[in-house]
Amino acid sequence: MNPAPTRDELRAHLVRTMIAGDVATPRQNNLLHYRRMAAGHPYYQFGLELKPSWTEQTVLEMMVERCGVDADPRHVYGDDTIDPEITLDTLEAMGDRVGLAARRRESVVLATGHPSTLAPLYQAVARALAEAGCRLLTPAAGWTYEIETGYGGSDLRRIVYAEPGVAMLEGDDQRTHHTHDSRPMETMLRELATTASADSPEAKPDFWPDLAIADHGWAGAAGQAGIDTVGFADCNDPALFAGAAEGKIDVAVPLDDGVAPQHYAPLTAYILGRAGLGPSA
Repeated sequence: MNPAPTRDELRAHLVRTMIAGDVATPRQNNLLHYRRMAAGHPYYQFGLELKPSWTEQTVLEMMVERCGVDADPRHVYGDDTIDPEITLDTLEAMGDRVGLAARRRESVVLATGHPSTLAPLYQAVARALAEAGCRLLTPAAGWTYEIETGYGGSDLRRIVYAEPGVAMLEGDDQRTHHTHDSRPMETMLRELATTASADSPEAKPDFWPDLAIADHGWAGAAGQAGIDTVGFADCNDPALFAGAAEGKIDVAVPLDDGVAPQHYAPLTAYILGRAGLGPSA
């Protein structure tokens, strides 16, 4: 792991790689997702039980504040923006929480719906936490369920864990897959709760996560369950930011979650440096 960049260095990197600043996420896609989240569509709520008072306008206003998208409601087509200062502030808040977990040797669950781009970041954080004495929880490995595909078809998805303990979904094609679904995390937490209660009620704190580091529905389900949750969200993923506004998500870091995986390495170093787990710690 390279030394952590300075805040100014990371800001320049975020803008240069379009992780923040001017991003490639289409504005029309953002607004569609804001509308659907406000309408209560489950796919766009990421397992969170959000207040019914959200409207498309209030979602946009919240996303301006918490993500840095363009505030002009007349901007309905083209690309959008993420404020790099908000990204940096929330990366620091995430690093602070990760550092606390390391010092307390907490039980942690990590999961991503973006395995093709974000898995190396999660794996590096997981390794650092494990080396600090944290317990990485890996429940429900191998659990499968069916998802609908186009034209009435279906596919199976199963929970798998990338070393040293990052949950993601794999298909029958042996490839990992993108997902917004909250069901896998809900199943993981249900298994943890069942295992603990079957042993003894007093054992539950030993099995229950103190912290979830995740995105999409993995993060939403953890936050809804009352677990301290920090995670990443693109500007077309308003639910985690709404969850943060409602106090169910502790930290939502805005970033484009679909750039080349190597571009997230400086962010990883920044988080770990802030946590006191970097190479210079």
